[in-house]
Amino acid sequence: MDWFMSTGIRVIVIIAIAVAVYLICRPIIRSIIKRIVSHRMAGEDETEIQQRTDTLSSILVKIAGIIILIVAVITILPEFGVNITSLIAAIGIGGLAIAFAAQSLIRDFIAGFFILLEDQYEIGDVVSIAGIAGVVEDITLRRTVLRDLDANVHSVPNGKIELSTNMTKKYSRVNLNVSVGYGENLKHVIDIINKICQEMAKDPQWKDDFITTPSVLRVDKLGDSGIDIKILGDTKPAKQWAIMGELRLRLKDAFDREGIEIPWPHTKVYFGNAPTVISEN
Repeated sequence: MDWFMSTGIRVIVIIAIAVAVYLICRPIIRSIIKRIVSHRMAGEDETEIQQRTDTLSSILVKIAGIIILIVAVITILPEFGVNITSLIAAIGIGGLAIAFAAQSLIRDFIAGFFILLEDQYEIGDVVSIAGIAGVVEDITLRRTVLRDLDANVHSVPNGKIELSTNMTKKYSRVNLNVSVGYGENLKHVIDIINKICQEMAKDPQWKDDFITTPSVLRVDKLGDSGIDIKILGDTKPAKQWAIMGELRLRLKDAFDREGIEIPWPHTKVYFGNAPTVISEN
């Protein structure tokens, strides 16, 4: 009875305080994360914002719970006569050893957390990370899984990602150069290109993939073999490659009908004149 009145009550109070701190931390963490995510994903679908908030909140709540549990245990142990000074020293040395051995893993987890927090990319996006391009198939705190065009699966540790390029974030873009011969009437060529782009944007098979109708931006380059004309237009995410392939096909057919030359490299070989032979009489 004496033990309970002295030590037992203190143990119960410590446990109660730990539980209360945990319960208070949960909504606070969730509120902070939701504010940050909503700011970074302004204009996005509310369901997606909610999913990302839930993911990040659950991670931080678990971390906070572990920290609170460790502090509570260390606080309770002296009530049972345990000398925690040597225990803390041992835990500290062991923790340093583990942290040193797992520093790459810790770096992966920290990088993965910020990838999720900043919404750099998500499952289904086409990205280039660590020199590898492909479709994102999975994201965890430790690694990102990509599948490339050859169907090879790459598992990239998040700590190795210094630069990520997302090619399908919110929208994509047709960025296409078409080359024609120097002898062509450029105004006529531009009219043909814009007409083909408009026809494709109205095609029932393709119109839903366009955000803006592609059109000629400028004469982009006076090349060695021909004149490059740049075409730009915005599309739904990941639709740009299929649209550019179909656009090339339609432009080739149109140029053939109009007699517009698509140049290719030419090489002229000059042998010079034959040397004059002077005969001796």
